[in-house]
Amino acid sequence: MWRIIVVCLSLFTAGSCQAQSVIRLARIANIPDQYVGGEILRAVYAKLNIKLEFVDVPGKRALALSSGGEVDGEIQRIGTLSREYPTLLQVTPSINYIEPAVFTTKLHFDVNGWNSIRDYRIGIVRGVGSSEAGTRGMDRVTAATDIENMIQMLDADRFDVMVTDLFSGLVEVRKLNLQARIYPLSPPLERIRIFHYLHESHRDLVPKVGQVIAQMEASGELAGLREALVKQVLSMP
Repeated sequence: MWRIIVVCLSLFTAGSCQAQSVIRLARIANIPDQYVGGEILRAVYAKLNIKLEFVDVPGKRALALSSGGEVDGEIQRIGTLSREYPTLLQVTPSINYIEPAVFTTKLHFDVNGWNSIRDYRIGIVRGVGSSEAGTRGMDRVTAATDIENMIQMLDADRFDVMVTDLFSGLVEVRKLNLQARIYPLSPPLERIRIFHYLHESHRDLVPKVGQVIAQMEASGELAGLREALVKQVLSMP
């Protein structure tokens, strides 16, 4: 009798583990660097025998879903996210980095941090934390729904400069065939390490994922994977 109960409990536990073998993460739609971060995480979670699924939504919607537990977490966000969204737990070390950069159609100047664009009309993507934090307190900031919308607004002279991750901006400007008109200024505004986040319901998974990331970082696998993914995206027609 006890043997039957043990077998049944074992089967039940196995079934539960099977049900938890898929993690759904919010991915900000149409942001190339989110694709790179997602594929990095796919490799990380594969080492834990966990499959990833991505839910592509705008930035603010992503945070609503992840912080509310409707999805299991965020692919990657800036390091201060948990201050505003305490239900999202940061996984360390960082998995990626971004370099917010200034793109324009007419201006030419050396970028010297965020204050160097304060006097211009600025476009950002709503829900992208680095851009929102960097331009906080500035008077003439317009938030676009996504990066494609922002590029089109810059092309229509709705603002003087736009801010987005350098890599993502280059990819999307080329995709819209606007590289002859829209160009980045140098240097980038800064380099920001970005982190994977899991909803607090997956608290037990946080150290396990972090350990895999740390091992991949130490071996050089993480940097090599990022480099390969960036090259892959930049070479796409």
